[in-house]
Amino acid sequence: MKETRDVLEQERQGTLDRLAALTGDFDRIVDASRDSNADDEHDPEGATIAFERSQVGALIQQARSHLVEIEAAIARVAQGTYGMCEKCGQPILAARLRARPTARTCVTCPTKR
Repeated sequence: MKETRDVLEQERQGTLDRLAALTGDFDRIVDASRDSNADDEHDPEGATIAFERSQVGALIQQARSHLVEIEAAIARVAQGTYGMCEKCGQPILAARLRARPTARTCVTCPTKR
C-alpha cells in the first residue's frame, strides 16, 4: 500500500501545483481587466476577458474536485478499503486503478442501472 499512497501523494502534489498555477492565472486575468477600460466584449481579435476568466475558473473547479477525490482515496488507503468497489464490494481491477487512482467503483457498477 505504500506504493499506492506514494502514487496518490504525487497526484495530490501535482494537483496542488496545477491549482496554484491556475489561481495565479485567474488573478492575473482579473487584475488585467481591472486595469483596462477596453471593450473586450466586442473585440473581434480574440477571446474576451470574461471568457478567459470563466475558462480558468472552470479548470480551477475541476482541480479542486480532483483534489477532493484524491483526499478520499488517501482516506480509503488508511481505512484499508482502497481498491474495493463502493457499490458491490468487489475488488477494482489493478489496470483501472493505474489509469484512475481515485476510482471508487469497479468497471461494471457505473454501467449498471
